[in-house]
Amino acid sequence: MRPDSADSAEPTGLREIETELAKRWPENRIEPSLDRIRALMDLLGEPQRAYPSIHITGTNGKTSTARMIEQLLGAFELRTGRYTSPHVESVTERISLDGRPISTERFVATYQDIEPYIRMVDDQQPVALSFFEVLTGMAYAAFADAPVDVAVIEVGMGGSWDATNVIDAAVSVITPISLDHTDRLGNTTGEIAVEKSGIIKTDGLAVVSQQPLDAAQAILARAVEVDATVAREGLEFGVLHREIAVGGQLVTLRGLGGAEYPDIFLPLHGEHQAHNAAMALAAVEGFFGVGAAREGRLDLDKVRQAFSGVSSPGRLEVVRRSPTILLDAAHNPAGAEVTAAAIAESFGFTRLIGVIGTSGDKDVTGVLEAFEPVLAEVVVTQNSTHRAMAVDNLAAQAVEVFGEDRVVVEPRLDDAIEAAVTLAEEEGDLTGAGVLITGSVITVGEARLLLGRK
Repeated sequence: MRPDSADSAEPTGLREIETELAKRWPENRIEPSLDRIRALMDLLGEPQRAYPSIHITGTNGKTSTARMIEQLLGAFELRTGRYTSPHVESVTERISLDGRPISTERFVATYQDIEPYIRMVDDQQPVALSFFEVLTGMAYAAFADAPVDVAVIEVGMGGSWDATNVIDAAVSVITPISLDHTDRLGNTTGEIAVEKSGIIKTDGLAVVSQQPLDAAQAILARAVEVDATVAREGLEFGVLHREIAVGGQLVTLRGLGGAEYPDIFLPLHGEHQAHNAAMALAAVEGFFGVGAAREGRLDLDKVRQAFSGVSSPGRLEVVRRSPTILLDAAHNPAGAEVTAAAIAESFGFTRLIGVIGTSGDKDVTGVLEAFEPVLAEVVVTQNSTHRAMAVDNLAAQAVEVFGEDRVVVEPRLDDAIEAAVTLAEEEGDLTGAGVLITGSVITVGEARLLLGRK
């Protein structure tokens, strides 16, 4: 079914544009093809070729890594555009300039500028442009209009046929690959890696995290096929040392040129974020030619400054105290495992209550099993979208993992948060009590709004 925008007046506000976009295929409905986005780019004059890009794929850690890369580039006085998904609260978060979401006015103006061309593609193609394809077109157009010095682009899903993959990025980044979206990407990490490694370009640099063996083999095969250089975490670059610090961690990284970057404060929790930092640093070094055209390292003070200013909303984000309330967007087993490990390492909770609302197309049992060791009890709920798993179905799976006496059911998210806070406070020790809200980016975003986080 095609959107009705061709028969309606031009949208004049953010709400109207969101309504128009909602008529299109959602992000979880895929028709694997780059034909539509290529047609749109052609009509717009190929805006994605107006600036160099760094392209990021993987299963987990993409957005945090993208934000770190953006901070590093900004520290070297480059104007950045960043495109990430999904958003936590507002759709405008997906398209950022210089580290900030574009204004509502600019978002609206960008849509209005390209909307006639969107309709032309809709009319010419067997399938109309999807929600994600339109936003991708908007991002590329906005970055060309700004203009930016470099764009940091996160794939939506996969790689080869993801709508973002019409750029010719000199640096590609592949974060850890695990099982997710198996109905679309493959049933093994090796199969998934074949799809994700499709972002590696001819003669480019692929910065690759530590991977399962079959995924690593698939990535290396792609690199050989297109004659790309591969930088592997743990070999060409990596984390040399890390220790817990107040508000985050202190890390020492080794870059592509072999040099060390000591005493970098990273205001994020968890070993996985240290590895994301190593990936981000290697990507930016590669962008500047360190490790290839020249040895040495980037300016250490600027690197330290960049990492100290990194934030990642909805990733082990503390939004309240007494009791501590954490938000984390873990939505698959691998993400839940690293979150649980980070909580055990960085927080001294004596009693942690989970609030979990998931999407229906995820490995929910795997997520629950990963969190079970760190949660005293769990309050199951559901977010407001059609993709949410029904609370009764989630409760049934939670009972299998936690046992009936550790599961509370609250269909409304606000009631679930209130119930979790009450449970956390039961022992009277607020300094050791906590609440973790997790299971979905959407659940975290709605909780963030309910808790008034800005």
